[in-house]
Formats: sequence, C-alpha cells, structure tokens
Amino acid sequence: MVTLFEAQNSPLHLLIPLISEGISAGFPSPALDFTDVKIDLNELLIKRPSSTFFGRVSGDSMKNAGIFDGDLIVIDKSIKPGDGMVAVCVIDGELTLKRLCLKDKRCFLKPENEAYPEIEITEDTNLIIWGIVTNSIHTQVKTAG
Repeated sequence: MVTLFEAQNSPLHLLIPLISEGISAGFPSPALDFTDVKIDLNELLIKRPSSTFFGRVSGDSMKNAGIFDGDLIVIDKSIKPGDGMVAVCVIDGELTLKRLCLKDKRCFLKPENEAYPEIEITEDTNLIIWGIVTNSIHTQVKTAG
C-alpha cells in the first residue's frame, strides 16, 4: 500500500554540501574536511513538479528492490510505463507498488519479495498505472520526533 502526498512547488532552494569525490564502501579513503560543491535535492529528485507526488510505502512486498516499509518514494505521473519499471498501480480501487513485467503480450505486476505472488493482469482486471517511481528514500537511522 502507498499513501500519497503532492509535491509542493516552492521557491525555496536548500543547497546541501555534496562530497563529490565519492565515498568508498570498501577500504577507507581520506575524508574531505570541506567541500564547496552543493546540491539541491528538489532539483535532483523532482524533474516535473506538476506531475510529481511523494508516497509513503506500507508493507514489505518490494524489499528485494530496496524499497522498505516506511520508505518515501518519488512518483512521476508523466513517465510512460515500461517493462521493469516500479509503478504505483490502482487495482480494483486499491493502491499497490509493484514492478511491471511485460512478456509475450501479457502483463504482470511483480512483487520483489518471494512471499507474495505475481499478479497477472487480465481483461477482467481493473488496472490503472498511476505513476512511475523515480526514487526511493530509505531512512537508515530512525529518530524520535
């Protein structure tokens, strides 16, 4: 399940320092004490403000895609759906988050968790592909407040 929020168009640009050298996930490299490169997360995450929404993920059906319960997803309604994309879909009036699988002129909604079955889309299925997920934001440290 996904809870949706509309992206607000704001003139506020919050520039955050960026360590542009890359951060080693293997052997440590010397840390940079100062960097003058900055990024704006709005510009990075929101390409089309008028068609962008945020969603809060509820459930674990996409955990093997790195999208977890409580994560925030960025959804762009203007992107044409395609095979392999992660999409927010409406099936019979309910929102769900699944990977689109198109094979042999058949369509499936595939969870990224083996505990859940694929959903085959038939002519009897009432399906709306509501939007395509462009980014997911996963919180590493849960803090109070």
